[in-house]
Amino acid sequence: MTIFSRLLLCFVLISFNAFSQKEKPSFQVIPLGIKGGIDEKNLSAYLVAPSGTKDFICLDAGTLNAGIEKAIENKAFKVSASEVLRKYIKGYLISHAHLDHVSGLIINSPADSSKTVYATQKCMEMMENHYFNDQTWVNFGDKGVGFPLKKYHFQTLNLAEETPISNTTMTAEAFPLSHVNPFESTAFLIKNEDNYVLYLGDTGPDSVEKSDKLKNLWTAVAPLIQSKKLKGIFIEVSFPNEQPDQFLFGHLKPNHFITELHVLENLAGKGSLNNFKIIITHLKPPANNIAKIKEQLKSQNDLGLKIIYPEQGKKFNL
Repeated sequence: MTIFSRLLLCFVLISFNAFSQKEKPSFQVIPLGIKGGIDEKNLSAYLVAPSGTKDFICLDAGTLNAGIEKAIENKAFKVSASEVLRKYIKGYLISHAHLDHVSGLIINSPADSSKTVYATQKCMEMMENHYFNDQTWVNFGDKGVGFPLKKYHFQTLNLAEETPISNTTMTAEAFPLSHVNPFESTAFLIKNEDNYVLYLGDTGPDSVEKSDKLKNLWTAVAPLIQSKKLKGIFIEVSFPNEQPDQFLFGHLKPNHFITELHVLENLAGKGSLNNFKIIITHLKPPANNIAKIKEQLKSQNDLGLKIIYPEQGKKFNL
């Protein structure tokens, strides 16, 4: 074998090895709704499943049917909307009970199949008392006021406790967030095997909320960033920087978002967030505000974050 042949063989082997060791996706994500605000056909809801499976959990449920139809148009699903709703979605994790995060769940409940709805105690009590109460809406749950039809199992999550998600291989761990203190929202740390993804419901920055909820969350997940087990973070940025702090209403804007991510980097180590995937959620119309938010995040991204803006019905991997 000539020297050239040997070099060529080495190059091929090295290239094949590098390709074979390329990290495979851990999760597949199909956004059913991505916005905050007035567009009732496109409100917060994200389907997440382990790669290669059809076992989806829905993170919040502001929009369901319209998002599923959009996903079918984009060829993310090859079955009917009814089959996705009834068979592919194994359950719901609800961060808080504001209508833009639960209206899809409520409206689609008559057409849905039996499954589990997961939420913290305060969130679950709000849904039981104000929505599934046989007055505002039929009680499709298995507890609460009125006559429970027992289609949904209402499972209360204990904070900082890993809970198996029924009919999947995933677990969820809930952490409190402040969404206009003292009103609570929730972050969910989703685990499958040894891989994680973090989803935050609506949240204000600690500095405005006079809270330590985000600092505590960052402290909990920093080791997962160091070990590269955390594959991405879903986090809201609702307003541009021009929005005064007193009118954030428990949300983030780019300035506070970057400050919070610096806190996380300080805990995880310098450079730990370089090329780390951040999925921006809950962008609020009008369109010129959304454009401002994107431009401000781009100009302030001194951490090297890989910022992803999900599109309704378009699948991506983490």
